[in-house]
Order: sequence, then structure tokens, then C-alpha cells
Amino acid sequence: MQSSFSGRAAIWIGVYLFVVLAPLFALLLGDHPPARDFWTEFADAIAYAGLAIMGLQFGLTARFRFITQPWGEDVIYYFHRQLTWVALALVLAHPAILIWVRPARIAALNVFAAGWRVKYGNFSVYALAALTALSYGRKRIGLSYEAWHATHILLALLAIGYGLLHAVAFGFYLQSPLKSGLWVALGAVWIGLFVYTRLVRPCFLLRRPYRIEEARPERGDSVTLTLRADGHDGLRFAPGQFAWLSTVTPFQITGHPFSFASSAERKDGRIELTIRNLGDFTATLPSMPIGRRVWLDGPYGAFTMDDADDLPVLIAGGIGVTPMMSMLRTMADRGDRRRVLLIYANRNWDDVTFREELEALGKRLDLVVETVLEEPPPGWTGERGRISVDTIERCVPAPFDARCYFICGPEPMMDAAEAALAGLGVPISRYHSERYSFA
Repeated sequence: MQSSFSGRAAIWIGVYLFVVLAPLFALLLGDHPPARDFWTEFADAIAYAGLAIMGLQFGLTARFRFITQPWGEDVIYYFHRQLTWVALALVLAHPAILIWVRPARIAALNVFAAGWRVKYGNFSVYALAALTALSYGRKRIGLSYEAWHATHILLALLAIGYGLLHAVAFGFYLQSPLKSGLWVALGAVWIGLFVYTRLVRPCFLLRRPYRIEEARPERGDSVTLTLRADGHDGLRFAPGQFAWLSTVTPFQITGHPFSFASSAERKDGRIELTIRNLGDFTATLPSMPIGRRVWLDGPYGAFTMDDADDLPVLIAGGIGVTPMMSMLRTMADRGDRRRVLLIYANRNWDDVTFREELEALGKRLDLVVETVLEEPPPGWTGERGRISVDTIERCVPAPFDARCYFICGPEPMMDAAEAALAGLGVPISRYHSERYSFA
């Protein structure tokens, strides 16, 4: 399984590099203008590469399952965020090198005095810089996720649109109709990806709504939404996967990712999502009226343990236990007798979501639950503090590198768990993390 994953991953990396670099090398085909000095040519080359990376960002967030499946949606979004820095570095290096070659070009930075061909490039850089700054600073300035998402999309469209206008208007390498047509066609493809994501796919979701059937309070200031398929059979998913929830319309700009909590063996068209109140969109969910129509875009994610060896180790923090519950409920419904260990970290005993059900599942499964509490009650004999190397050494039977680990929870807890596993010599191929911080 690991070699198959590595093979698919290598193929997709190769495809990505080809799609980024092919338009650049296409500019060298056929007739081209007289060569200039190396640094000027290099500055133009990296600008074209930066523009191609910017356009392909729409493809990375288009949620094509055949692309995301080898990696998981969280890895794709992490890659997307890091590539924004790469694109910004390339487009900033372009004018910097040109000014270094010919210092008089610094006058082009005056957006009021520059010609329109230069202004297009300036606007593209400004939009990309603002997009990057807001992505990494929105929490510090108190910008809501919904407002950030709308702004992010607008700035991305401006950055790519002005970048294309700049490339075509200058046209040093795009003088032939074929080459200029190639880059205009690329722009059309990029915009097409955006239109597909925002208009075409929501049209399909519109025909497959769900209704809120129940909003059940859970421990840990959480609520379980039971959603019933309305006029269709519902979607099929693997335990551990998630969907994007839209509560107003499938065309709304911002969807919210939540793991499936119910068993994948459930065939009555009902799906459960268990969600903790984090003070934002999640605070509105308990008060949503029964019968309200909502939409699910999914399933997504590669956080599944169907092929895991005996004794998979589930490491959860807080509401990160939700995908683990889907795994355990599915195992119980399938009569799966694999040994499984759940290490479940919470602040206190009252915060342990699914506490009673986990005890009941222990009678249907070969399950051991190790609860870790930061603030344990008097007389507590279980694990204390936070998940660490010592926690794993006490809870997991050796050899540690022979187990398969699944980690989900708050980012600090996940970082600590991954560091602990690395400290115990567990190779990265043996643990799988699911992070829902897509912004």
C-alpha cells in the first residue's frame, strides 16, 4: 500500500511540475525575439513561472478527488499555502532583478506615473501580496473566516487577471498569435476551474440536499447534527473522511469542513456530524431549526484505517475524536475484531465527548481507551497532563514503529503527538494526521 501511495504521489508531483513549466518552455519554440542579457531573461522566466503557479492554485483547491486522494485534503491545502509564498517570491524577484540590471527602471514602481503595461504588473503584485498578508494575519486583525475567504477569492482573481494582462501587454515572448493565444487559453482554463468550483459543482449539490433531523447535545460543548438525505440515497464515505457543510446554499462562498461521526455502514440515508462550539460559525448550529435544508460536498480525505494492521493507535484531542468515532462505530457494525487503542486527550472529565458510548463500544470491540486529562478529578488514576513521549511509552505496546497511528485534534496537540512519535523512532509513513485548518 505504501509503495502504491508513493508511486501515485510521484506521478502527481511530476504532472504538477510539467504543467507549471510546459507553458514556459513553449515560449522558446518557433521564432522568438533577439536574446537579451541573462538576468533580464531570467527575470522574465521566473515571472512566467510565478504566474503559472498562481493560476494552478485554482486547480489545487478545486477538490478533485482523484488528485487529493493520495494525499488528503489537508496536505493539498498546506501545499497550496506554501506555494503562495513561492509565487510571491517569484513575482517580487522579477521587478527586483530588472531594476538591478537597469536602475532607471525603479521609476516603474510609481503606479501613478507608470504606463498601463507596467501598472498591470504592479496591480498583480499588490493583490498577491495583500492575499498572502491576510492569509497569515487574519486572526491577528480579527478578520472572520467568511470575510477572509471572500477577500481571498477576489484578490486571487485580481492577481491572476492583472498578471495575464501584464504578460500579454508586454508581449516580448508573446508576439506570435500562437504563443499569446496559449497564455490566454491558460487563463481561460484557470478561470474555468474557478467557475467549475463555484458554479458547476454547486449545481449538482443543489439536487442532493439534506435536512436537519436532530441536534443532539454532547459533552464538551458539542452538538451532533443528524442529517437525513432529502430525495436521494445519501453519499457513501469511508470512516475518517469529511465533507464541506453549507447551510444557506451550495453556492455560498464559504463551506465548513466537518468529519463524519456516524458509521460508514449506515444505509438509511442519515449522516451524523459532531461539532464543538468554537465561537464562530459552529455556535449557530445548535439553534438551527429542525427540517432546515443543508448541503454536503464530499466525501474527502485519506484519513482512513481500513487497511491498517492489527492494533491501530488512534490519538485524539477534544473534538478530534469525531473521525475516530466513525472508525470505531464502523468497526462495530462490521464485526471487526482487530485490537484498537484510543488515546484520548481532554482538559477535564466532563469534556470527554462520547464518554458513555466509548465505554459501550468496548463491549462490542477489542478496544482499549486511555483517557488523558490536563485537569483530572480527585482520585483519578489514568493518564495526566498532555500527550508526550512518556504517554505513548506507557500506553502503546512495543515495538512502537510496528504500529499504525492516526492523529486528529487541536494543532498543538497534534504537533506534540507527531514529535513524540518521531522521538520514539516511528517513521513518518506509519502515522497519519488530519488537520482542518484550511485557511
